[in-house]
Amino acid sequence: MTPPSPVIAAGSTLASLQLRPPLDAVDNRILICHALGLSRVALITQSERALTGDEAQRLSALLARRLAGEPIAYIVGQREFFGLPFEVSGAVLIPRPDTELLVELALERLAPRARLLDMGTGSGAIAVALAHGRPDAAVTALDVSEAALAVARRNAAANGASVSFLRSDWFAALDDAVFDVIVSNPPYIASGDRHLSEGDLRFEPAGALTDHADGLSALRRIVAGAPRHLAAQGWLLLEHGYDQAEAVRALLAAAGYAEVQSWRDLAGIERASGGRRP
Repeated sequence: MTPPSPVIAAGSTLASLQLRPPLDAVDNRILICHALGLSRVALITQSERALTGDEAQRLSALLARRLAGEPIAYIVGQREFFGLPFEVSGAVLIPRPDTELLVELALERLAPRARLLDMGTGSGAIAVALAHGRPDAAVTALDVSEAALAVARRNAAANGASVSFLRSDWFAALDDAVFDVIVSNPPYIASGDRHLSEGDLRFEPAGALTDHADGLSALRRIVAGAPRHLAAQGWLLLEHGYDQAEAVRALLAAAGYAEVQSWRDLAGIERASGGRRP
């Protein structure tokens, strides 16, 4: 698709650009800094700097992408998660603050030199954050997408995190591997959910968002398969949809997991559920 004609004029000052509608101030700031290679401090101290023709054209192209709805994280190629920078692209979901709850729950349950598995790792955000915070842990992360694993490997290297990556369709390639904690943020949006056609989700990989079924099929598969790969008293921790906590607890209870419970995110929504190995 041919980029739209520039909407920013050469000679525009940085100060004038920061007041430009219809984007909000934060989006404007991020795109200006990214297009011009400036820090936030430089954006302030160079407020009277005038754009060259090339800079105006480059910024115009980025603004057009944002106005078309493309997520800021994909435009700039990065998103912060658990205090760490992560590369993101259309091959992976954009890490979200809600998922930090899963990291916190896992950290609380990791004994010294524990073994942890992250299933459906995507960008590697969960696995890398855990390996970075607990370098003594043996962290393994799997995904069925080789494109996603390539992004995850780069994120692990960039953040100095030791993670073993494995291409696998859920448990298929694990053989007899056993872990003390298994975590997953699987596809849990039901097929046909209106949210899939709204906002950032329109640009994210559908296979990482929806199970193309009732939203619980991946969760069922993980709950059923995890016991074989959990050590005695090992924990299974799952992120799920805002309205799925009761259903996930029922799945865990029916499979015989102990200490089944759910935890709320900062918005007060039951965002994660888990239990100990049955």
